[in-house]
Amino acid sequence: MLVLVAPGQGAQTPGFLTPWLELPGAEDRLRVWSAAIDLDLVHYGTDADADEIRDTAVAQPLLVAAALLSARQLFPETVDMAREVDATAGHSVGELAATALAGVLSDEAALELVRARGLAMAEAAGITATGMSALLGGDPDTTIAHLEKLGLTPANVNGAGQIVAAGTLEQLAALEADKPEGVRRVVALKVAGAFHTQHMAPAVEKLEVATGSLVVADPAVPYISNRDGQAVSTGAEIVTRLVGQVANPVRWDLCMETFQERGVTALIELCPGGTLTGLAKRALPGVKTLALKTPDDLDAARTLIAEHSSTAE
Repeated sequence: MLVLVAPGQGAQTPGFLTPWLELPGAEDRLRVWSAAIDLDLVHYGTDADADEIRDTAVAQPLLVAAALLSARQLFPETVDMAREVDATAGHSVGELAATALAGVLSDEAALELVRARGLAMAEAAGITATGMSALLGGDPDTTIAHLEKLGLTPANVNGAGQIVAAGTLEQLAALEADKPEGVRRVVALKVAGAFHTQHMAPAVEKLEVATGSLVVADPAVPYISNRDGQAVSTGAEIVTRLVGQVANPVRWDLCMETFQERGVTALIELCPGGTLTGLAKRALPGVKTLALKTPDDLDAARTLIAEHSSTAE
């Protein structure tokens, strides 16, 4: 059983798309997408520096474009992805890529929606000084109770001993001074605001408007939602969840539990891979993992698909 996943914000690094644009047709595809969303994805994926691509309004569409670009190299139009992939999911903004992979939205519609999402979340983040910090180690129940005591939200419950807290900068400073029992480290993340919390409520309102005219299909590939780790069977419900998820915690731990319950044997993380495969290695022992970092990883990914797709002989 093969799962295809897309990473979330923070996975991007300067120049990470440069080798991908050497592939036939890749740069042309990216330029078409750039024109559709009025954002120069080629520049941001190749020449922009770390500060430029940290901007929420840039990072989110760039990550979705990267995931889709690598997926379309792995599964060209002549390949029926629904026959090769047994489930798909994305972490936070990666869910927008997963909607296209599942056939719920077209690539262009997913990119237009993530462009609106990034702009709306960047605007919401400017209202109050907020941020996010990763907590490593500790018992999840103990950690979450401690965060709630400090007024913080467990915005990402990632499994494998990792929870990301979000809230005001004052609340995060209090967390640094008073770590939950068992937590080894608290690491401030380089993000613009408290994503997946009540601070993003203004962005939800804007996204509700942005999704009103979308052409939506039911998923051809099983889609696992960040809300509760459950498979969602209708496109309309997936889009509703995408909107609400902006202001609600990401439960990647529950997504991985669902992968395990479904009998996952291999997991491929799309470009820029690494974060989700790292979590899977700790939380899903025995599952083969592969991160698509550069085109050099494509052949190994194709081999993994041939060996672990449910249609493999």
